[in-house]
Amino acid sequence: MTRDTAPLDTPDATLSWRQEIRATFALATPLAAANLLQMLTYSIDVFFIARLGEEPLAAAALAVSLFGLVLWAMTALTGAVAPLIAEALGMRAPALRPVRRSVRMALWLAVFCGIIGMGLCLLLEPLMRATGQQESIIALAREYNLLIIYSMVPMLLASVLRNFVSALGRPVFATAITGAGVFVNGFANYAFIFGNFGAPEMGLQGAAIATIITSLFTLAAYVVAIRLDPKLHRYHVFGKLWSPDWSRFWQIVRVGTPISLTVTAEAGIFGAAAFLMGRFGAAELAGHTVALQLAALAFQVPFGVSQAVTIRVGYFYGAGDSEGIKRAGWVALAIGAGFMMFTASAMVLAPYPLLSLFVDPYAAKNAALVGFALQYLVLAAAFQVVDGIQAVAAGALRGLQDTRVPMWIAIFSYWVPGFGTAIWLGFFTPLAGVGVWIGLATGLAFAAVLLLWRWNARERLDLTRRKSGEPVTPLPA
Repeated sequence: MTRDTAPLDTPDATLSWRQEIRATFALATPLAAANLLQMLTYSIDVFFIARLGEEPLAAAALAVSLFGLVLWAMTALTGAVAPLIAEALGMRAPALRPVRRSVRMALWLAVFCGIIGMGLCLLLEPLMRATGQQESIIALAREYNLLIIYSMVPMLLASVLRNFVSALGRPVFATAITGAGVFVNGFANYAFIFGNFGAPEMGLQGAAIATIITSLFTLAAYVVAIRLDPKLHRYHVFGKLWSPDWSRFWQIVRVGTPISLTVTAEAGIFGAAAFLMGRFGAAELAGHTVALQLAALAFQVPFGVSQAVTIRVGYFYGAGDSEGIKRAGWVALAIGAGFMMFTASAMVLAPYPLLSLFVDPYAAKNAALVGFALQYLVLAAAFQVVDGIQAVAAGALRGLQDTRVPMWIAIFSYWVPGFGTAIWLGFFTPLAGVGVWIGLATGLAFAAVLLLWRWNARERLDLTRRKSGEPVTPLPA
């Protein structure tokens, strides 16, 4: 097979820079679209909940801060299945059994993690009381949280299946399924929050019911898609689900735990920021929620590029192709940084149209909220590029199954210079909420510089050579 005829989703030959750009775009575009649609699902929640008032929005923000943190951490842990699948495919050896075993054990892990995660989310009320939140907000958040936690297990199972279909060259399935979930979520929110279509009027609790319905729909859609697609069905990932492969299970845990802690370090500082903002007042927290939602929407594109580069680098890592690793990583970094420069410009030049996605920026009742959100958007624009770089660099290193040092980089960056700056400027200077956002930007900048240095030094650090002693123990499939 020549370089010109090599398929773009396999590492049978080192691709040219142009081919690698095409391959990365082909994989990253549907993943980024699925991420954006996933964020749109939560944005729909914000859209409907905001109509209930500032306090329900603030309560939902606090509950989702903890729920989202736990979910992201558990998703990252089970998501270690992606580089393992990519490595197996890149080795050009029969991949049916190692892929099937990886997915099977990741599904097991998703169930275990989901149950543990539900328990962790029950700590929301004592956490809110410890951080001095308003009693009325605590009551609303508790009711919302007690329902939304039941969506965690199906969300984690769906995430594993999403990694499987993406690594096997079907990322468009993730886009289509997530897009359908947006409509399901919007319909369910409209029905259960306000009591339409014969459903009971449940207010904030109705938003949690909508989330549960959407998570179950998404999981079912992935199962159906895998069973109907011949390429995916041949792996029989649902066969013998009860048969354990503990060596593969612990391999996923070993690779995924540092990734999970990395995501926890990053998501944790944003979750902590919500609790810090809550001490300044409901308007500050609501403005922070809207501004952060816009920043999170923008982040979904480099996050999709990060997911794609983990798979692309993982292919070449399995094939032992250092040149392919280099090109896959640098192409993804350029794409991620380039897009975030665009979003930063939009936040500075057109903040009102962006804010209008969630609230009416010209309504008198939203004046305080919008005033704070405008300040925070300027700072969000400032950290867009470094946020994209750190996300893609971390994804490229995960493709090399290099997760432990990036974990320590993340923990240090976000919680020492990042959170330290947020506390100092937020509570010991007149900057208040603006100071908290400067702290967020500081943590992201430190992470971007350090992760980019490690990626650039990958050959010198001997990260591109496959680790010995990691084959899967031969067990019946």
